[in-house]
Amino acid sequence: MQKVIKGTGVALVTPFHPNGSIDFKSLDKLVKHLHQGKVDFLVALGTTAETATLNDDEKSAVLNTIIESNEGLLPIVVGMGSNNTHHLIHEIKALDASEIDGLLSVSPYYNKPNQKGIIAHFKEVAMSTDLPIILYNVPGRTSSNIKPATCLELADRFHNIIGIKEASGDMMQVMEIIKNRPQGFKVFSGDDALTLPMIAAGADGVISVVANAYPAAMSEMVNLMLSDSDRYKAMEIHYQLLNIINALFADGNPGGIKALLEHMGILGNNLRLPLVRVNRSLNAELKLMIQNTTLR
Repeated sequence: MQKVIKGTGVALVTPFHPNGSIDFKSLDKLVKHLHQGKVDFLVALGTTAETATLNDDEKSAVLNTIIESNEGLLPIVVGMGSNNTHHLIHEIKALDASEIDGLLSVSPYYNKPNQKGIIAHFKEVAMSTDLPIILYNVPGRTSSNIKPATCLELADRFHNIIGIKEASGDMMQVMEIIKNRPQGFKVFSGDDALTLPMIAAGADGVISVVANAYPAAMSEMVNLMLSDSDRYKAMEIHYQLLNIINALFADGNPGGIKALLEHMGILGNNLRLPLVRVNRSLNAELKLMIQNTTLR
């Protein structure tokens, strides 16, 4: 039975050894760290995982490690997107979904489809699986935007399209989706820095990068906002996280979060080309931030 996807999700990084091979021991350590931080679900093989640099066997190995390390405790959402619709459908149908609770599917990138093309693409995705699907709108990476009307049409037409990760940075767009969405359709923040205002506007949670390092803090902030129990405390956590979040993305993702995780002793700061480590100045700044915060 699939678990409910809600609250704080984490876009897991993929740890590497200095020689570029996958560091499965550190991946297990990261999953346990997220359990301790009481996050609500895990997102495997997303953008932050450097999935574009993994071959098919490596993707399977990473996903299997996350499943084993999770021990059935949290829902697992798997990133599956492509600018080749036919190939993506083949991959989805080949996926062993027995331990999977949903898919995160990014809008086709590089091709720059129009809205009709985006609808046709996600129609094929939705019809290829019974798994819940979360759309992923990130125009800064795809060079095309899932407009609110497109999102809402997909939400209305396909029962298994259950939400969207919104990383457009456009609060007007986010609010239009929230205002007009069908009952049960979830909106997740795709921008750590906008999570608090998005939930205040009616969003349902976040798929977070910074929560790799600070799962407890992000989870507490999200829960306080969703329960409306102490928004002042939530704002306090938000502003403590904000400088860290801004620094994380100053020289590329996941370079920033991997530098932070290395300073925390969770995994090594190793990336695969074409991504490289953040610059020395930012690396030193991130180390200082860890020393000067009480966040966990």
